[in-house]
Amino acid sequence: MGTAFRLNKKGLTLIELLVGMVISAIVVAGIYRLFISQGKAYVVQDQVVEVQQNVRSAMEIMLRDLRMTGFDDDTTPLVTNPEPPVLPGDSSVTIRYEHASAPYEVSYRLDAGSVLNRQETKNGVSTTETILENVDALVFRYGVDEDNDNAMDDRNGNGLADDWVSAGTVGNLKVVAVRVSLTGSAMQVNPDLQNVKPRTLVSAVTLRNLSLMR
Repeated sequence: MGTAFRLNKKGLTLIELLVGMVISAIVVAGIYRLFISQGKAYVVQDQVVEVQQNVRSAMEIMLRDLRMTGFDDDTTPLVTNPEPPVLPGDSSVTIRYEHASAPYEVSYRLDAGSVLNRQETKNGVSTTETILENVDALVFRYGVDEDNDNAMDDRNGNGLADDWVSAGTVGNLKVVAVRVSLTGSAMQVNPDLQNVKPRTLVSAVTLRNLSLMR
């Protein structure tokens, strides 16, 4: 006798197939939304790091120049050190010094309302370069030495070096320190970057070449 085989006639109904497709679509949609969300988060974080690095780099360049204020290497006594060494402004500053037998004048200012430019004049020849774009704010404050003790005045008597004054208050007083507040933003090239808040960096530098001058 031959062996009898029983055929399995069970299968998927149309409704079961549709339910399976719907569940698969929901799972795929969830994975896609997670992928898009992660991608946006990466873009935002990448821009945050870029803004912080750009602001920090611009600040370092400014502080480097500010430390040179009033410098005179005395290699050529006939070269006159430019005066005054500091031209203060609330949103700009110009510093002067003499180096390698040449007088220098370096200015920082905002052009077009949001571009931080550095202008250097050496022996009467000026060059301008962009240090940072998308600048929201640039504020300079000054520490002055009114009693001529080669230190920043403690005007409020709290023992801290926090007596910063605006450019209009400086007048003929001796500037011995500068505080810089720089705020930069990301380039708004897509709506996701609206989540990147502006980054502010505040730094202060003592103008040691001026502090030693009598």
